[in-house]
Amino acid sequence: MATPLTAAAVLAALRAEGVRVVEVGNWRTHNRNQKGAWGPVNGSIVHHTVTKGTASTVAMVRDGYSGLPGPLCHGMIAKDGRVHMVGWGRANHAGGGDPRVLDQVIAESYGTRPTPPTKGNANGVDGNARFYGWECENLGDGKDPWPKAQYEAIVRVQAALCRAHGWSAKSVIGHLEWSSDKVDPRGFSMADLRADVAERLKHPAGWSPTPTTPTTPTTPSTEEDPMAGLTREQIYDAVWRTDRMTPPEGRATKDNPTWAAESVLRDAASYAIRAEAAAVRVEAAAARIERALGTVTRGR
Repeated sequence: MATPLTAAAVLAALRAEGVRVVEVGNWRTHNRNQKGAWGPVNGSIVHHTVTKGTASTVAMVRDGYSGLPGPLCHGMIAKDGRVHMVGWGRANHAGGGDPRVLDQVIAESYGTRPTPPTKGNANGVDGNARFYGWECENLGDGKDPWPKAQYEAIVRVQAALCRAHGWSAKSVIGHLEWSSDKVDPRGFSMADLRADVAERLKHPAGWSPTPTTPTTPTTPSTEEDPMAGLTREQIYDAVWRTDRMTPPEGRATKDNPTWAAESVLRDAASYAIRAEAAAVRVEAAAARIERALGTVTRGR
C-alpha cells in the first residue's frame, strides 16, 4: 500500500521516464474526491477508450458523459504516445472489481496473470480508491492498431509509477483482469506488457533500448512507424486537433475558441479569402480611378 503521488511528483516521475506529457486545464485538482477516498493506492490499471480522435477522446475522459462524470482516468495515452493528464485524485475508471485480485496485486503474488475475476462493477470492491487509471486511445475492437509510440508510452507510464513506489510490474493490471464484466485493453497481452515494464525497471529511468544496426539494407518495418496503420482521419487528429496555442494579442477568438492547430488553419484561410476579396475591390477601384483620370486628361 502507498500514499498516492502528488501531481508534481507524478509529473517528475513521468518526465524522468521519458514520457511526453500534456497538461490539460486544471487537471491537478480535477477529481471525484468528494465521493470517496483515493488511497492508499495498490497499483495501476490500463484501459482502452473505445473512441477515435485524440481531441474528442481527451474531452470525453476529462469531462465524462451522461451518467458517468469525469475524470474517467488520470491520464489518456494517445496514438502518438503523448500522455494527456486530465485529473488527479479519485477518478471514475476502475469501478468494482474482484477482492482476490486486489489481494494478489497488493502481495504481487500471482504468476503471469492474476486469478480471473468473478466479481465486477456491480458487486466488487471499490477500485477507484485503490488504483491509478490510464485510458488509451483505441477502438477496442482487436483490429485498431497500437502504434509503437503509444505502446512504448504505456510501458513508460507504468514503469514510472512502479519505480516511484518501489513496486514490481505485477502491480500493473488490465481492466479485464480486475473486473469480470470488462474486456479492456484489447489488442495486446497484459502479460507481455508486464514483461516489458519489468525489463524497463532493470534500467535507469529514461532508458531506451539500443537499436540494432543492420549489416545489410532492410525494408523498413511498419512497426517502427508510429503512424503506421492509422487512417487519414486519425493522422489528421494526431497532427491538427491536439495542441492548443495562446491566441495572438488582440485577436478576436469568437470564431476560433480553442486556438487548436485545426482552427488556426480555418482562421488563416478565412483571412486569406477576405484579403483576396479586398485585393479585387482595390483593383476595381484603381481601374475606376484610372478611367476617371483618363477622362479628365482628355477633357483638357
